[in-house]
Amino acid sequence: MLSFLNNISKIAIILILPFCLLIRGAVFMHFNQGYSSYISLLFSSIATAVLLVIYFSVVYGRFTKGRASSLKYLRRRFAVAFVFVGGFVLYGMVFLSTSNSKTTEVNQEFYSLQPILRLGSSTLFLLDRKAIVTDASRMPEDYSKMGLKTNARSLHFKQKDGFAYALDLRTKGRSELRNSLLRGYYWLMGFKTIRHVGTADHLHVYMPCRYR
Repeated sequence: MLSFLNNISKIAIILILPFCLLIRGAVFMHFNQGYSSYISLLFSSIATAVLLVIYFSVVYGRFTKGRASSLKYLRRRFAVAFVFVGGFVLYGMVFLSTSNSKTTEVNQEFYSLQPILRLGSSTLFLLDRKAIVTDASRMPEDYSKMGLKTNARSLHFKQKDGFAYALDLRTKGRSELRNSLLRGYYWLMGFKTIRHVGTADHLHVYMPCRYR
């Protein structure tokens, strides 16, 4: 039983690591190293493509009894992996299903979010089809409409780079296990979460912002 759980853990790490490298790596490059969102995603995409080449080479080596690949084939594999990762990043930044947004307006607000946060959330939606974004970017007057005091430091507002750094996800009607897994996913990818009640119980997700 212990051996089985150990193998399952190894497989889970192997599957999760590329996403952590891609998303959490981009968060680190942007917040800690000061690179722009797109440069950060470029660096993390290159690193993820290299990891995928390593994965493939290990599998290939097992089937070919350890024979090394030539530099030519390694370059070709990297090119294919990079195109694959780049396509995944592009998809994550530009597509949000209407089924994952509370309203059409929220669906449009999604595109004003920080690109790395967009990618991280889109990746989540592939795993949790029933996750619902209830709020994304805001204007100061939106707080008055909700009967709340305006928070001048809200990351729902667009920051100096023109992007909002926070979104809200629905927690009502979902089990506490699913909500806990939701928080765990965002933590794993380098984001911050707060479970609180404003107009309704929700999970506030935000990306560390170096402009504050």
